[in-house]
Amino acid sequence: MITDTVPEALARAQHNFAAHIRNPDKTAPPEGIEDRRMAIYRDLFFNNIKGFLSGNFPVLKSLYDEKAWTGLCRDFYSEYRCHTPLFPQLPREFLQYLQDFRKSRADDPPFMLELAHYEWVELALALDEAELDDVEARPHSDLLSDIPVLSPLAWPLSYQYPVHQISADFQPETAPEEPTHLLVWRQRDYQVKFMLLNEISLLLLQQMKEEPNRSGLELLTAVAGIINHPKPEVVVEGGKKLLEDLREKQIITGVRQS
Repeated sequence: MITDTVPEALARAQHNFAAHIRNPDKTAPPEGIEDRRMAIYRDLFFNNIKGFLSGNFPVLKSLYDEKAWTGLCRDFYSEYRCHTPLFPQLPREFLQYLQDFRKSRADDPPFMLELAHYEWVELALALDEAELDDVEARPHSDLLSDIPVLSPLAWPLSYQYPVHQISADFQPETAPEEPTHLLVWRQRDYQVKFMLLNEISLLLLQQMKEEPNRSGLELLTAVAGIINHPKPEVVVEGGKKLLEDLREKQIITGVRQS
């Protein structure tokens, strides 16, 4: 009879221990350990995961009663295999689980995935290793004649649902006709901010991303053409104030010479 070596026996015990902790309803506990001791680990591991998800997805959590939210966290905990050992990346793994692994259910809110993404973005920007000074820019210059530099930590986002308004008291069943456009960005003090975008500000940011070598005047003139405005100079005049506001909010970090 072939018996396990000590390392093999240890590995087997660790595997059985982890399998039971992950899914105690389907996997028997290791032999020789009383259930009272195993319960400590079962509760400790799961409650850590659940608490972290609750803190990072507070609005999503508020849409469920305690039993349903615990069930959703338990499904993620027992069914999904995370691809990172880094605890701060757990919300991203939860988002991946919802988007790619978990099958949608009849009682899921129709905006569930968009809301989860919106709540994840704040942490993602907080952890992003990019810095505002990664792209060289002069902070004080004319934003119309020179080339505005968009912060690498400014993310324009579009959603079918008004995710910034969703709460336990406001849960739309159908998407409105117009999508919701938001800008999320990180400032120098590492605070993450959110801003609702109108048509002009959205188009301006899109143009800055697509045409990074254009001056502010060229960008605003292009925006006026896209919306077929009869007086482009009106768009330019209003757009100048918008550019200044974006620089003040650290969404535009400065300019570079054209």
